[in-house]
Amino acid sequence: MAVGGTFDEFHRGHRTLLLRAFEVGEKVLLGLSVDGLVLKMGKPHVVATFDVRLEELKSFLRRQGLLKRAEIIPIYDRYGVTLSRSELEALVVGKETEPVAREINDKRKAKGLPLLTIVAIDMIPADDRVPISTTRIRNMEIDHEGKLLNP
Repeated sequence: MAVGGTFDEFHRGHRTLLLRAFEVGEKVLLGLSVDGLVLKMGKPHVVATFDVRLEELKSFLRRQGLLKRAEIIPIYDRYGVTLSRSELEALVVGKETEPVAREINDKRKAKGLPLLTIVAIDMIPADDRVPISTTRIRNMEIDHEGKLLNP
């Protein structure tokens, strides 16, 4: 089981994605985007450093009693280790990144690796029914739970 992301401004959507991964897999390989990859993504806002995001992630996993079931690794490109680790069986993604998961499977197939089961979850809506996102939090539209800050 694998899941990956930037996990900036750790919010309810992130928690939902991770909890789903731990429902599906006993051990979860968790890829966290390094600062260089974040820069290449061209995010429309400032992103916390890798170390800050890593601590937020670990803190959540610790509170949930899941840290011992997680292996957190840095990822340097959009595929992480999904194209090199043959023992991976599934990938948990948000619906917005499902196309990348399909691309990963195409590349795995070309390399002779087993295809991953793709578990795609819906984005978690804020109170206004628009998905919770780090960008919306950084723009001060919503809080980390999806509550509108300026209704």
